[in-house]
Amino acid sequence: MSLIGNLFSSSIGRKFIMALTGLVLIGFVTGHLLGNLQIFAAPDHINGYAHFLQSLGPVLWLVRLVLLVCVGLHIWAAVALTLESKAARGPERYGVNKWLRATVASRTMRLTGLVVLAFIIYHIAHFTLGYAQASTFKGSLPEVVLQHDVREFGFPLASAGTEVHDVYSMVFLGFANPIVSIFYIIAVGLLSLHLLHGLDSLFQTIGWRNGTWSGCLRKVAALFCLAYFLGNLAIPGLILTGIAKPAEGTTAALVLAGEDIPAADHSANATH
Repeated sequence: MSLIGNLFSSSIGRKFIMALTGLVLIGFVTGHLLGNLQIFAAPDHINGYAHFLQSLGPVLWLVRLVLLVCVGLHIWAAVALTLESKAARGPERYGVNKWLRATVASRTMRLTGLVVLAFIIYHIAHFTLGYAQASTFKGSLPEVVLQHDVREFGFPLASAGTEVHDVYSMVFLGFANPIVSIFYIIAVGLLSLHLLHGLDSLFQTIGWRNGTWSGCLRKVAALFCLAYFLGNLAIPGLILTGIAKPAEGTTAALVLAGEDIPAADHSANATH
C-alpha cells in the first residue's frame, strides 16, 4: 500500500493527519489574532493590513482553499478515530476512575470541536462575507483613504492615499454588540480548551511527549492557550466595556455617538 494510502487507512496515519492539519490551523488562528489586535492601533493599520490581504487575489483564495481542506481533513480524521476507538472498545465503557483522570479538555474535545466549527461558519459570515455591516451600513461597507503608508516589519502593505474598506469601523461596531461579543468570548474560550488538548495530542503523535519533556510541554501548551484566549478576550472585552474607544472621526465613532454616516466618508482617518 502507498504512503498516502497508509495515511488515510491506518490509525497512526489518521493521527498524523490530525496533527499536521492541527498545526496548520494553529498557525492560522495565531496569525489571525495578531492581525486582529491591530484594532487597538491607528485605523490605518488594520485597514491597510486588510487591504493587503484582499489585494493578494488568487493567492488569498489558494490559502483559503488550503485552510478549508485542512479543516475537512481534521474533522474527518477526528470522526474516523472516534468511530475506530468505539469499535475497538466494544460495549464496555471506561471505568469511572479513568474518566476522572481525563482532563476537562480531552473529555470535551468533540463538543468544543463542534462549537468551534459553528463559530468559524458564523465568524466568516459575520465579518468575511460582510453580514456584519449589512444592517449598520445598509449592505455597503464605507471606504476611507489611508493617511499614512502601512508597513509590517518594514514590509510595505499599502500606500498613503489608497482607498480601502473601513475594516476598523466594521470590527469596532461588530464587537460593540453585546450578543456578538459574548458569543465570541465563549467560542474562543472553547477553542482555547480545544487547542490545549490538541497540542498535547500533537506532541504525543510526533513523539515529543515523553517522561523528560511531558511536564514542560504541557506548561508551554497551557501558557500558549492562555495567552491566545486573553488576546482574543481583549478585543471584544475592551470594546464592549468602553475601555477601548474608536478613533475620533471614524465611522465607528460617529455611529456609536448616534450621528449619521456621511455618504462618502473619505476623511474618516484624517485626524490620525
